[in-house]
Amino acid sequence: MLILLPPSEGKAARGDGPALDLSRLSFPALGPPRELVLEALIALCRGPAARDVLGLSPGQAGEVGGNLLLRTAPALAAADLYTGVLYDNLGLASLSPQAAARASESLLIFSGLWGLLRVGDRVPPYRLSMGVRLPPLGGLGAFWRRSVAPLLDAEPGLVVDLRSSTYAAAWRPGGRAVAVRVLRDGKVVSHMAKATRGLIARSLLESGADPESPEELVKVLDHLGHSVVLHAPPTGNRSWTLDIVT
Repeated sequence: MLILLPPSEGKAARGDGPALDLSRLSFPALGPPRELVLEALIALCRGPAARDVLGLSPGQAGEVGGNLLLRTAPALAAADLYTGVLYDNLGLASLSPQAAARASESLLIFSGLWGLLRVGDRVPPYRLSMGVRLPPLGGLGAFWRRSVAPLLDAEPGLVVDLRSSTYAAAWRPGGRAVAVRVLRDGKVVSHMAKATRGLIARSLLESGADPESPEELVKVLDHLGHSVVLHAPPTGNRSWTLDIVT
């Protein structure tokens, strides 16, 4: 089972170890595209258009300077880097040893800068959303899809997709995937969805379950106390949809 996560906008302020070493990140086949995005981002941040291209507010202007230091800034594990609502509720630091071992294998974090990360990969804090059109590479969702899809299409097993739509653009896993929505009073919610997705990921990791189909996933989550409704894909090779009702 693979559990797909978005990154978080909130990140740790700085790393605590050696600088970035691209050769030591997971998925070494992504090394060349990572280098292309890294170089394009640094080049952008040397010029006056960086804040507008990155979608930063005036109060976030300091993020541009941080991007200029990506090759030399201290790095830290992705498990410690992301600090948003989803990751607060996932609670990687407090997982049991068995669940932490599963997290190192099952969790995949999509990133506009790095493509894919595992929780143990060490990278510096950065600012780059998958939704950015980064000169001269263009939209990062389409850019990363060309490299990520061949890697992940070959991975076996059920895919539990907890990503936001921006990051879902980088890989569409099709009929073996279950995309999770969070509903309240029949409506999709956003902030609460991040918290609920973090709790779902934690529940699956701590349970030790390894469902092989959407129907088995429903049984696991129901047993764990979640109220869920499964919807089959309407046509073609699209993902299943699983509604978590809060």
